[in-house]
Amino acid sequence: MPERVVLVGYGLVGARFVEELLPAVRAGAIELTVVGAESSEAYNRVLVAEYAVGHTDRESLEITDPQEARDAGVRIRTGTSVTAINRTRQTVTLGTGEDLPYDRLVLATGARANIPTLDGVTRLRRDRTRPGADPSTLDSADAPLPGGVTALRDLADAETVLAAVRAGQRIVVLGAGVLGMEIALAAARAGAETCVVYHGDTPMARSLDRGAGATLARSARRAGVTMIDHSRAEGILFRTDDDGAQRFDALLCADGKQIGGDLLLLSCGVGARTELAALAGLDVSAGILVDDTLQSWADPRVFAIGDCAHVVSRPQAGAAAGTPTGAPSGLIGPGWRQADWLAGRFRDEAGVVPLAERAASVVMLKAEGVDVAAAGDVRREPWDTDTDTDFGGRAHADGCATPSVAQWADPEHGRYVKMVTVAGILTGFVCVGMPRTAAELTLLFERGGELPADRSVLLRFDGPDYLPASGADAFALDATVCWCNGVTVGTIAGSAEEGNTTVACIGSATRAGTGCGGCKGRIGEVLERFAPVV
Repeated sequence: MPERVVLVGYGLVGARFVEELLPAVRAGAIELTVVGAESSEAYNRVLVAEYAVGHTDRESLEITDPQEARDAGVRIRTGTSVTAINRTRQTVTLGTGEDLPYDRLVLATGARANIPTLDGVTRLRRDRTRPGADPSTLDSADAPLPGGVTALRDLADAETVLAAVRAGQRIVVLGAGVLGMEIALAAARAGAETCVVYHGDTPMARSLDRGAGATLARSARRAGVTMIDHSRAEGILFRTDDDGAQRFDALLCADGKQIGGDLLLLSCGVGARTELAALAGLDVSAGILVDDTLQSWADPRVFAIGDCAHVVSRPQAGAAAGTPTGAPSGLIGPGWRQADWLAGRFRDEAGVVPLAERAASVVMLKAEGVDVAAAGDVRREPWDTDTDTDFGGRAHADGCATPSVAQWADPEHGRYVKMVTVAGILTGFVCVGMPRTAAELTLLFERGGELPADRSVLLRFDGPDYLPASGADAFALDATVCWCNGVTVGTIAGSAEEGNTTVACIGSATRAGTGCGGCKGRIGEVLERFAPVV
């Protein structure tokens, strides 16, 4: 009898899991059923912002071939909700009332946009709310957002933003995280009037230090984005349109400011969809709690991957209970690696090994003309003297090594670099407006590499006299080019030798550049270096 596997969620991570499991499905070892709430087949949600401003078309979002999966024997149910997990009977209940049996259940339910507390917007507590039978209400439930208010998470949201961009309307973005900054910069470049409202000193405060954030804010203003800091939103003012419907008119802040616009885009982070797991009695925290093998703390037949998976070692029996540390990564690269690993486990149970997915990830802002990359903990300032903090998780175990900071800023030209090291090893960095230096620092961070004694030599990569050939390490065969898919220079060079000499061909052959798309420039540089001369 084939093992029955049910996958709940058919997004980026779920689609990757399906692809990796196809050999076992074709061999008849696994019977796979996929249930997805969206009526669309899986698409690249990471690039939805690009679609929302007209920088890419719908076909470019395609990431998988569902017909190939169906031909292999996978049963794909799109536009269908899962309303309950019945762990005792080992079934999931669909919105249609049908029960699907499983031997193993994989949850890839992803995350939904956080809805801030605003007067005029109903905010539901969903952690104990049973999902409805109508899949279109998975996130809106009984409290849809008011007219003129959206959160950019799916294709329907993107269509709303695209209409505003094409009409040249004023878009107010609430929140200055990575997504908020990306959509604001992209919309401004597409011709819309945009402003970003945030309550802190600087944008991207979770990833950038104050200097980098200030440099980014200045660069964004030069790109045509109005940046409104120190503004805590409290409510929404509405206007009544000619059809009698109420629509967003202005954002009301605690200090009395009224920021008018045509569309309010909420970009206040995301939260894992955990309600199904919580109602089934599974352990949840910031996400569905799974151990290093992606197995639920509460049920060995249930697994979680992607944005809904909170990976943390389960406590020893008798240990004091506490709030689990960490949270889902929120990045596509770790989610894909989880899908690859779990599918590999299912394909070959004899090869089970603990999941090694704790490495720090690099955060990148994708916006034309505004380059930002950050990794590790960059909160330390050059004049700090404490020696007992484990910065970036890589400080020496004896605590004797003192973290040091090298910093360089040129705000007038939108450039800023900070490098944090322990015993010369790069443990964190932030780089604004210097893409080649960022690529070199990313490489050193990935390898745990030691920085040169004179840190200033790294700045030459973005100097006018820089020659790509001089940066030999950036083209080392084991250097990672695509972080989302873990594709190296050597893999791209080998694919180029086989005739894949364009960025699109490399993407089809190796998956490089098919995640966030931020590495396509680097792929082009590698091809220039290694592609056969015709």
